[in-house]
Amino acid sequence: MCGICGIYNFGTSEPVNKELLHEMNQTLLHRGPDDEGVLVDGNFGMAMRRLAIIDLASGKQPIHNEDKSIWTVFNGEIYNYKELRQLLEKKGHKFYTSSDTETIVHLYEDYGEGCLAHLRGMYAIAIWDSKRKTLFLSRDRLGVKPLFYSIINNEKIVFASEIKAILRYPSISREMDYQALDAYFAYLYIPAPLTIYKGINKLNPGHFIKINEKDIVIKKYWDVRLEPDFGKPEKYFLDGFLELFREAVKSRLISEVPLGGFLSGGVDSSMVVSQMALNVEDAVNAFTVGFSGNIGAYLDERPYAKLVAEKYDLNYEMIEVEPNVESVLDSLTDAFDEPFADDSVIPSFYICKAAKKKVTVVLTGLGGDELFAGYERYLGFRLSMLYDYVPMFLTRSIIQPSIRLLPESKNGTNTINHIKRFIHASTLPLKERYASYVTTMDMFDRAKLYTKGVANKIHFEHTLDLVSSHYNSDNTSTDPLDRALYQDFKTYLPEDILALTDRIGMHHSLELRVPFTDHKLVEFCVTIPSKYKIRWLEKKFLLKKAALKYLPKEVIYHRKQGFSSPMATWLQQDLKSFCNHILSKQEIDKYGILNWNFVDRILKEHIRLQDRHDKLIFAIIMFQKWVKKAECVF
Repeated sequence: MCGICGIYNFGTSEPVNKELLHEMNQTLLHRGPDDEGVLVDGNFGMAMRRLAIIDLASGKQPIHNEDKSIWTVFNGEIYNYKELRQLLEKKGHKFYTSSDTETIVHLYEDYGEGCLAHLRGMYAIAIWDSKRKTLFLSRDRLGVKPLFYSIINNEKIVFASEIKAILRYPSISREMDYQALDAYFAYLYIPAPLTIYKGINKLNPGHFIKINEKDIVIKKYWDVRLEPDFGKPEKYFLDGFLELFREAVKSRLISEVPLGGFLSGGVDSSMVVSQMALNVEDAVNAFTVGFSGNIGAYLDERPYAKLVAEKYDLNYEMIEVEPNVESVLDSLTDAFDEPFADDSVIPSFYICKAAKKKVTVVLTGLGGDELFAGYERYLGFRLSMLYDYVPMFLTRSIIQPSIRLLPESKNGTNTINHIKRFIHASTLPLKERYASYVTTMDMFDRAKLYTKGVANKIHFEHTLDLVSSHYNSDNTSTDPLDRALYQDFKTYLPEDILALTDRIGMHHSLELRVPFTDHKLVEFCVTIPSKYKIRWLEKKFLLKKAALKYLPKEVIYHRKQGFSSPMATWLQQDLKSFCNHILSKQEIDKYGILNWNFVDRILKEHIRLQDRHDKLIFAIIMFQKWVKKAECVF
């Protein structure tokens, strides 16, 4: 695990400035505090910061092939590297390290861009072919590891694991992308390929860039295809999942440094930790986060985590988070380099901080919800198709007006808000209906959020297309639930869930591994018909059935609470004075981007329980924290 960066002046003969490259690399110190490496070859240069996990003694990067014509720096882990090494040695390749990284250069020698088909893992890779003067950049299939880049005047490319490294390059444009800004307030993250900076892009998952002095090619090399196999019985899917899941967890236990697991008390993380415990000799280090006092008690899954810890005799640690979150907001802003507002980032920050004191590698249960339809919105989407049979006049004249009058819950639960969103979206076509479930507010309200000058720069329908265009992809079946799952695979999973995992983990120099994103496991699970994912009102039906062999029933069948924070209650109570200051007219008007009258209205509605706006308010807070620090041109 590490951070990588580089410069290629492919359109000029200008040599790379080694001092500048070093300066870029130093911004990634938190990603790799153990070591650094640099390669400069005329008009090309790349560097890395290393977090040593495999081959501690000799795995220093950049790593080269036998004649030193091909070099690589690499962020991530290749879990099948031992099998690949055996294959490559039989073909005559000579290795000088025991690292997973070295397999990459030899694979590239033999297969070129086809080398990616052989890799099983998470990765962002940079390969320099000095003979052909070609740079090859790639990002793993599901997007566990990030890779950012900027192409300048069609003659230079600058790339890095984080935006902050690219921003050290002097001629990078810092102009704000207002389309990305609107996407942020719509989704609470910025979908690839956009970033908040017009001149910087994210490389999409499952894509590579190949660039030389004559050509730039950006190409997709892998995609998930949701094609359910209706000809197989339930047992086939149950057995197939368990075999591949056990393999995915076991392969991610490779490490020469201490290792542990995050245990939320939900079925996903509990399944991961159970397989860890069955495959290691010593007690597994397991970490759980909860919230102090009565605030957020409805989110507390610690009792269920404890049941799993006792069953498998885990070395178990519970972290209690107090609602004094103001102190961590600056750290969160620094970790992402652009606005990001999934409020589960707060418990994630604390649990990563605590875990790092004991381990360097952690396995998580993320990705299970996307594979097995675990989110409430999937069930709501399925139920909405039944609700279509309710007469339209009844919905519009009686049900919708009545639901709008319901006050929000005082204890911060989501039930009333979910009912309101469900009814509000019920008359929309399916694509737009699901879009309404994953956005904070519609385009008409977002237009009111901005000042007129900013709103005029935004194409609001394009913001919807950034995510919803995946709903009608040819890579999925006609089942609306499969279409929703595919959309989340392409957007929410990589740029929210996995982005959070990478940035917060690496902020603490902690590697997080995600077995549910193993591409072999994913390719199998997307063939499972949706009737085995949601049955009646039961989400994750097949996964829960598989879990009966390993987990107590109380853990499997308790109501899903999720790894989130009680933000709605915090904003009404403990964070109220902080919120009033950072969202004051003086602070909002300072940058000329947001409309204070609208911000003030939604804040008052939230405090008075007229409507629930915790996600939007937190998004505005995080934007205000970011914009205050950002080197951005408005």
